[in-house]
Amino acid sequence: MKVALWSLNLARKITSVDDWLSLLEEQLISVQQQQVDILVLPEYLSEHFLSIAQNDLLVAQEVPWMAEQSLRLLEPIQRLADRYNIAILAGTVPVAVEIDSCNTYVNRSHFFSPNKLVQYQDKLCLTPGEKEVGGWLLTAGNTVQLIEYKGIKIAILICLDIEMPALSVLLAPLDIDLILVPSMTSKEAGYNRVFGCAKARAIELQAAIAVVGPIGRAGEDESKRDQFSSAAAFYLPCEESLGHQGVLAQREVTKGDVLEPLDQELLIGELDLMHIRSLRHGAAEVWPGGWSAEHIKVLTPVA
Repeated sequence: MKVALWSLNLARKITSVDDWLSLLEEQLISVQQQQVDILVLPEYLSEHFLSIAQNDLLVAQEVPWMAEQSLRLLEPIQRLADRYNIAILAGTVPVAVEIDSCNTYVNRSHFFSPNKLVQYQDKLCLTPGEKEVGGWLLTAGNTVQLIEYKGIKIAILICLDIEMPALSVLLAPLDIDLILVPSMTSKEAGYNRVFGCAKARAIELQAAIAVVGPIGRAGEDESKRDQFSSAAAFYLPCEESLGHQGVLAQREVTKGDVLEPLDQELLIGELDLMHIRSLRHGAAEVWPGGWSAEHIKVLTPVA
Protein backbone atom coordinates (compact mmCIF):
# COMPACT_ATOMS: atom_id res chain seq x y z
CA MET A 1 0.00 0.00 0.00
CA LYS A 2 1.30 3.43 -0.93
CA VAL A 3 0.61 6.22 1.58
CA ALA A 4 1.29 9.96 1.23
CA LEU A 5 1.80 12.19 4.28
CA TRP A 6 1.12 15.90 3.83
CA SER A 7 3.02 18.20 6.22
CA LEU A 8 0.62 21.04 5.52
CA ASN A 9 2.37 24.42 5.71
CA LEU A 10 -0.09 26.70 7.48
CA ALA A 11 1.76 29.75 6.13
CA ARG A 12 0.16 29.14 2.74
CA LYS A 13 -2.22 32.00 2.02
CA ILE A 14 -5.90 31.13 1.79
CA THR A 15 -8.90 33.45 1.63
CA SER A 16 -11.65 30.88 2.10
CA VAL A 17 -12.42 27.24 2.82
CA ASP A 18 -12.82 26.79 -0.94
CA ASP A 19 -9.22 27.99 -1.35
CA TRP A 20 -8.14 25.28 1.07
CA LEU A 21 -10.11 22.64 -0.82
CA SER A 22 -8.28 23.71 -3.98
CA LEU A 23 -4.96 23.02 -2.22
CA LEU A 24 -6.23 19.57 -1.27
CA GLU A 25 -7.29 18.83 -4.84
CA GLU A 26 -3.88 19.93 -6.13
CA GLN A 27 -2.23 17.44 -3.79
CA LEU A 28 -4.65 14.70 -4.84
CA ILE A 29 -3.73 15.24 -8.47
CA SER A 30 -0.06 14.92 -7.51
CA VAL A 31 -0.45 11.73 -5.48
CA GLN A 32 -2.81 10.14 -7.99
CA GLN A 33 -0.01 10.34 -10.55
CA GLN A 34 2.12 8.37 -8.10
CA GLN A 35 -0.61 5.75 -7.53
CA VAL A 36 -1.07 6.58 -3.85
CA ASP A 37 -3.79 4.70 -1.95
CA ILE A 38 -4.18 6.99 1.09
CA LEU A 39 -3.44 10.69 1.66
CA VAL A 40 -2.98 11.62 5.33
CA LEU A 41 -3.27 15.20 6.64
CA PRO A 42 -2.22 16.60 10.04
CA GLU A 43 -4.18 17.20 13.21
CA TYR A 44 -6.16 20.47 13.38
CA LEU A 45 -5.96 21.24 9.69
CA SER A 46 -8.71 23.69 10.66
CA GLU A 47 -6.01 25.86 12.28
CA HIS A 48 -5.35 27.01 8.72
CA PHE A 49 -8.82 28.57 8.63
CA LEU A 50 -8.01 30.79 11.61
CA SER A 51 -5.85 32.85 9.26
CA ILE A 52 -9.09 34.12 7.68
CA ALA A 53 -11.06 34.56 10.94
CA GLN A 54 -11.90 37.99 12.27
CA ASN A 55 -9.08 39.51 14.32
CA ASP A 56 -11.13 39.88 17.50
CA LEU A 57 -12.02 36.17 17.72
CA LEU A 58 -11.46 35.06 21.33
CA VAL A 59 -9.63 31.82 22.16
CA ALA A 60 -12.83 30.34 23.58
CA GLN A 61 -14.57 31.10 20.26
CA GLU A 62 -11.96 29.38 18.07
CA VAL A 63 -13.22 25.81 18.40
CA PRO A 64 -16.88 26.68 17.60
CA TRP A 65 -15.72 28.82 14.68
CA MET A 66 -13.44 26.09 13.28
CA ALA A 67 -16.21 23.52 13.73
CA GLU A 68 -18.61 25.70 11.74
CA GLN A 69 -16.09 26.13 8.90
CA SER A 70 -15.26 22.42 8.93
CA LEU A 71 -18.88 21.46 8.22
CA ARG A 72 -18.26 22.82 4.73
CA LEU A 73 -15.45 20.29 4.17
CA LEU A 74 -17.14 16.94 4.62
CA GLU A 75 -19.16 16.54 1.43
CA PRO A 76 -16.49 18.13 -0.84
CA ILE A 77 -13.75 15.88 0.58
CA GLN A 78 -15.90 12.80 0.03
CA ARG A 79 -16.46 13.87 -3.57
CA LEU A 80 -12.70 14.33 -4.03
CA ALA A 81 -12.00 10.88 -2.58
CA ASP A 82 -14.52 9.42 -5.03
CA ARG A 83 -13.22 11.40 -8.01
CA TYR A 84 -9.55 10.51 -7.52
CA ASN A 85 -10.14 7.04 -6.04
CA ILE A 86 -7.89 7.84 -3.09
CA ALA A 87 -8.76 7.44 0.58
CA ILE A 88 -8.28 10.66 2.55
CA LEU A 89 -7.58 10.84 6.26
CA ALA A 90 -8.58 14.47 6.68
CA GLY A 91 -6.38 15.23 9.67
CA THR A 92 -8.65 16.40 12.46
CA VAL A 93 -11.20 19.16 12.95
CA PRO A 94 -13.40 20.14 15.90
CA VAL A 95 -16.92 18.73 15.61
CA ALA A 96 -19.99 19.73 17.62
CA VAL A 97 -21.63 16.76 19.35
CA GLU A 98 -24.16 16.06 22.09
CA ILE A 99 -22.97 13.79 24.91
CA ASP A 100 -25.25 12.97 27.85
CA SER A 101 -27.60 15.81 26.83
CA CYS A 102 -24.72 18.31 26.89
CA ASN A 103 -23.43 20.19 23.86
CA THR A 104 -19.68 19.93 23.45
CA TYR A 105 -16.92 19.49 20.86
CA VAL A 106 -14.58 16.63 20.01
CA ASN A 107 -11.34 16.59 18.06
CA ARG A 108 -12.34 14.27 15.22
CA SER A 109 -10.47 12.59 12.39
CA HIS A 110 -12.53 11.62 9.32
CA PHE A 111 -11.48 8.74 7.04
CA PHE A 112 -13.02 9.12 3.58
CA SER A 113 -12.92 5.88 1.58
CA PRO A 114 -13.79 6.19 -2.12
CA ASN A 115 -17.50 5.52 -2.66
CA LYS A 116 -18.12 4.48 0.95
CA LEU A 117 -19.52 6.03 4.09
CA VAL A 118 -17.10 8.20 6.03
CA GLN A 119 -15.69 6.73 9.26
CA TYR A 120 -14.22 8.71 12.10
CA GLN A 121 -12.04 8.57 15.19
CA ASP A 122 -12.19 11.01 18.12
CA LYS A 123 -9.08 11.93 20.07
CA LEU A 124 -8.93 9.86 23.26
CA CYS A 125 -6.38 11.69 25.43
CA LEU A 126 -6.54 15.48 25.45
CA THR A 127 -3.72 17.92 26.09
CA PRO A 128 -4.04 20.55 28.85
CA GLY A 129 -4.83 23.15 26.18
CA GLU A 130 -7.69 21.01 24.88
CA LYS A 131 -9.22 20.79 28.37
CA GLU A 132 -8.78 24.42 29.38
CA VAL A 133 -11.87 26.16 30.72
CA GLY A 134 -12.16 29.42 28.84
CA GLY A 135 -10.00 27.94 26.09
CA TRP A 136 -10.64 25.18 23.57
CA LEU A 137 -12.39 22.92 26.14
CA LEU A 138 -12.98 19.73 24.14
CA THR A 139 -14.35 16.36 25.24
CA ALA A 140 -12.31 13.17 24.87
CA GLY A 141 -13.54 10.20 22.87
CA ASN A 142 -13.85 6.74 24.43
CA THR A 143 -13.82 4.28 21.50
CA VAL A 144 -11.30 3.07 18.93
CA GLN A 145 -12.82 2.64 15.47
CA LEU A 146 -10.98 0.03 13.39
CA ILE A 147 -11.16 0.54 9.62
CA GLU A 148 -10.84 -2.01 6.81
CA TYR A 149 -9.50 -0.58 3.55
CA LYS A 150 -8.29 -2.69 0.61
CA GLY A 151 -7.90 -5.69 2.90
CA ILE A 152 -5.81 -3.70 5.41
CA LYS A 153 -6.82 -3.20 9.04
CA ILE A 154 -6.21 0.41 10.11
CA ALA A 155 -6.43 2.30 13.40
CA ILE A 156 -6.15 6.06 13.92
CA LEU A 157 -4.42 7.44 17.00
CA ILE A 158 -4.41 11.22 17.19
CA CYS A 159 -1.23 12.95 18.41
CA LEU A 160 -1.07 12.43 22.22
CA ASP A 161 -2.95 9.13 21.83
CA ILE A 162 0.14 7.54 20.25
CA GLU A 163 2.06 8.34 23.46
CA MET A 164 -0.22 6.15 25.59
CA PRO A 165 1.28 2.65 26.20
CA ALA A 166 -2.07 1.45 27.54
CA LEU A 167 -3.55 1.87 24.06
CA SER A 168 -0.70 -0.19 22.64
CA VAL A 169 -1.57 -3.03 25.05
CA LEU A 170 -5.24 -2.73 24.03
CA LEU A 171 -4.48 -2.86 20.31
CA ALA A 172 -1.70 -5.48 20.22
CA PRO A 173 -4.01 -8.56 20.05
CA LEU A 174 -6.14 -7.05 17.26
CA ASP A 175 -3.84 -7.80 14.29
CA ILE A 176 -3.66 -4.19 13.08
CA ASP A 177 -1.62 -3.56 9.93
CA LEU A 178 -1.32 0.22 9.86
CA ILE A 179 -1.75 3.04 12.37
CA LEU A 180 -2.26 6.57 11.05
CA VAL A 181 -1.22 9.40 13.36
CA PRO A 182 -2.29 12.95 12.53
CA SER A 183 -0.47 15.23 14.97
CA MET A 184 0.19 18.90 15.76
CA THR A 185 3.13 20.13 17.85
CA SER A 186 4.38 23.67 18.37
CA LYS A 187 7.70 22.73 19.99
CA GLU A 188 10.43 20.31 18.97
CA ALA A 189 9.99 18.59 22.34
CA GLY A 190 6.41 17.76 21.38
CA TYR A 191 7.49 16.56 17.97
CA ASN A 192 10.05 14.24 19.54
CA ARG A 193 7.52 12.86 22.03
CA VAL A 194 4.97 12.04 19.33
CA PHE A 195 7.38 10.70 16.73
CA GLY A 196 9.53 8.84 19.26
CA CYS A 197 6.47 7.08 20.68
CA ALA A 198 5.21 6.32 17.16
CA LYS A 199 8.44 4.47 16.46
CA ALA A 200 8.03 2.53 19.71
CA ARG A 201 4.45 1.58 18.77
CA ALA A 202 5.71 0.08 15.48
CA ILE A 203 7.88 -2.28 17.52
CA GLU A 204 5.25 -3.04 20.16
CA LEU A 205 2.45 -3.67 17.66
CA GLN A 206 4.58 -5.21 14.88
CA ALA A 207 2.80 -2.82 12.52
CA ALA A 208 3.51 0.12 10.23
CA ILE A 209 3.01 3.60 11.67
CA ALA A 210 2.51 6.74 9.54
CA VAL A 211 2.74 10.04 11.44
CA VAL A 212 2.48 13.60 10.14
CA GLY A 213 2.14 17.09 11.56
CA PRO A 214 1.67 20.62 10.15
CA ILE A 215 4.39 23.22 9.89
CA GLY A 216 4.41 27.01 9.80
CA ARG A 217 2.01 29.59 11.19
CA ALA A 218 -1.55 30.38 10.11
CA GLY A 219 -1.51 34.13 9.51
CA GLU A 220 1.17 36.71 10.22
CA ASP A 221 0.30 37.69 13.80
CA GLU A 222 3.04 36.09 15.92
CA SER A 223 1.28 37.11 19.14
CA LYS A 224 -1.96 35.32 18.21
CA ARG A 225 -0.99 32.16 16.31
CA ASP A 226 1.57 29.47 17.16
CA GLN A 227 4.43 28.47 14.88
CA PHE A 228 4.26 24.69 14.41
CA SER A 229 7.28 22.39 14.25
CA SER A 230 6.79 18.94 12.84
CA ALA A 231 7.62 16.50 10.06
CA ALA A 232 6.41 13.19 8.59
CA ALA A 233 7.65 9.63 8.99
CA PHE A 234 6.94 5.98 8.30
CA TYR A 235 8.05 3.62 11.07
CA LEU A 236 8.30 -0.15 10.81
CA PRO A 237 9.11 -3.02 13.17
CA CYS A 238 12.87 -3.35 13.75
CA GLU A 239 13.39 -6.55 11.78
CA GLU A 240 16.27 -7.70 9.57
CA SER A 241 14.01 -8.13 6.54
CA LEU A 242 12.83 -4.52 6.95
CA GLY A 243 16.30 -3.02 7.13
CA HIS A 244 16.98 -3.27 10.89
CA GLN A 245 16.40 0.45 11.64
CA GLY A 246 12.60 0.60 11.89
CA VAL A 247 12.42 3.63 9.59
CA LEU A 248 11.11 3.44 6.04
CA ALA A 249 11.31 7.19 5.36
CA GLN A 250 11.19 10.46 7.30
CA ARG A 251 11.42 14.21 6.77
CA GLU A 252 13.51 16.42 9.00
CA VAL A 253 11.63 18.46 11.59
CA THR A 254 10.95 21.99 10.38
CA LYS A 255 9.07 25.10 11.43
CA GLY A 256 8.01 25.83 7.86
CA ASP A 257 9.78 29.20 7.66
CA VAL A 258 10.20 28.76 3.89
CA LEU A 259 7.39 27.87 1.49
CA GLU A 260 8.39 25.00 -0.77
CA PRO A 261 6.44 23.89 -3.85
CA LEU A 262 3.24 22.26 -2.65
CA ASP A 263 4.24 18.72 -3.62
CA GLN A 264 7.45 19.10 -1.59
CA GLU A 265 5.31 18.98 1.56
CA LEU A 266 4.59 15.32 0.76
CA LEU A 267 6.36 12.22 2.02
CA ILE A 268 5.33 9.05 0.18
CA GLY A 269 6.02 5.54 1.44
CA GLU A 270 5.30 2.17 -0.11
CA LEU A 271 4.47 -0.21 2.72
CA ASP A 272 4.79 -3.99 2.38
CA LEU A 273 1.99 -4.63 4.83
CA MET A 274 1.58 -8.28 3.85
CA HIS A 275 5.19 -8.96 4.78
CA ILE A 276 4.77 -7.12 8.07
CA ARG A 277 1.63 -9.16 8.71
CA SER A 278 3.63 -12.36 8.16
CA LEU A 279 6.18 -11.15 10.71
CA ARG A 280 3.37 -10.48 13.16
CA HIS A 281 1.96 -13.95 12.54
CA GLY A 282 5.11 -15.76 13.59
CA ALA A 283 8.07 -14.82 11.40
CA ALA A 284 9.35 -11.98 13.62
CA GLU A 285 12.60 -12.49 15.47
CA VAL A 286 11.30 -12.00 19.01
CA TRP A 287 7.83 -10.39 18.99
CA PRO A 288 5.79 -12.05 21.82
CA GLY A 289 2.37 -11.16 20.38
CA GLY A 290 -0.35 -9.31 22.28
CA TRP A 291 1.50 -9.48 25.57
CA SER A 292 0.06 -7.83 28.65
CA ALA A 293 1.39 -7.57 32.18
CA GLU A 294 -1.81 -8.81 33.86
CA HIS A 295 0.01 -11.80 35.33
CA ILE A 296 2.86 -9.69 36.76
CA LYS A 297 2.92 -8.64 40.40
CA VAL A 298 4.65 -5.47 41.56
CA LEU A 299 6.48 -5.98 44.85
CA THR A 300 6.81 -2.96 47.11
CA PRO A 301 10.10 -2.20 48.87
CA VAL A 302 10.73 -4.10 52.08
CA ALA A 303 11.23 -1.79 55.04
